[in-house]
Amino acid sequence: MIMSLISGDAPRSKILTLVLIAIFLGLALAPFLFPGVRSLDTAARIAIFIVLAASYDLLLGYTGVVSFAHTMFFGIGAYGVGLASQHMGRGFGALIVGSLSGALLAAALAFVIALFSLRVRAIFFAMITLAVASAVAVLVSQLSWLTGGEDGFTFKIPRALGPANRMGEFAGVKINGKLLNYYVVFFCSLMLFLLMLRVVNSSFGRVLQAIRENDFRAEAIGYRVVAYRTIATCLSAAIAALAGSLFALWLRYVGPDTTLSFAIMLDILLMVVIGGMGTIWGAAIGATLLVLAQTYLQDLMGSAAAATEAIPLLSRLLDPDRWLLWLGVLFILSVYFFPTGIVGRLRSGK
Repeated sequence: MIMSLISGDAPRSKILTLVLIAIFLGLALAPFLFPGVRSLDTAARIAIFIVLAASYDLLLGYTGVVSFAHTMFFGIGAYGVGLASQHMGRGFGALIVGSLSGALLAAALAFVIALFSLRVRAIFFAMITLAVASAVAVLVSQLSWLTGGEDGFTFKIPRALGPANRMGEFAGVKINGKLLNYYVVFFCSLMLFLLMLRVVNSSFGRVLQAIRENDFRAEAIGYRVVAYRTIATCLSAAIAALAGSLFALWLRYVGPDTTLSFAIMLDILLMVVIGGMGTIWGAAIGATLLVLAQTYLQDLMGSAAAATEAIPLLSRLLDPDRWLLWLGVLFILSVYFFPTGIVGRLRSGK
């Protein structure tokens, strides 16, 4: 049953299996294991960014296509939900229409970009996607009458998913709409993740890997390389847009900084590289580690700095304001010790 759910893609490592089980249980039981607004928000972000990183790995790790437009698709999905909720009201219908519209628009835009760009070599395609993503970010900022400009806008979600919807208490945890909202995000993210596992372990996914390894040989044996890359690009864009829809639903806000920022693109790249390219499981580990580091590393450094006040030099090095420096150091160490990513290293047993 479990092997069928994960499409036969076993972790193939006891340590990796335990880590993935811990991530799954931690997210599934987050409201009960880690009570508090901040921990719940962190868990929701991890679930969403696992999907976003996995959708990018479908493009980069499995197809070998380098793109810098992934946050653009993420933002399209988020704005789709936000605009639909603004104009259609706070019902579930608006959420569904906004999510599907955003996914379709993202797939259509990805198709247009791929149609004109995928025939060129990797670096040129990457530059084209970066230019398009930058243009869309500027356009969103300029269309303030529609998108709220640089400030973005808030919107209302169904009352059933709001904190005002109180439904009692269970195991010491208050059951309300915010908790229901979290589980909507969690289960939707889980379904999208399992869908991507199914895709990469299908015959379609095997062809993508063959194209990644040697596109000339794949074309020589009869596969239409550009067609497969185009389909992969559209699928990746649609899933990224759905992840953006979940992010907007959770925040009840959309804006350029939260959905279209190039910093998010860098985060996605780090997640994929740390976890391991060409493995959907790697996205789960990379996203979890990076989101946890971004959320709690500064606090941990503050505690460490207070504990080492007697050692001035060490205390200054551990100053919380230097958390980005240490995050960079951790990334360099992870790349050095795990050149194929954490999943690749654990699977190789070395």
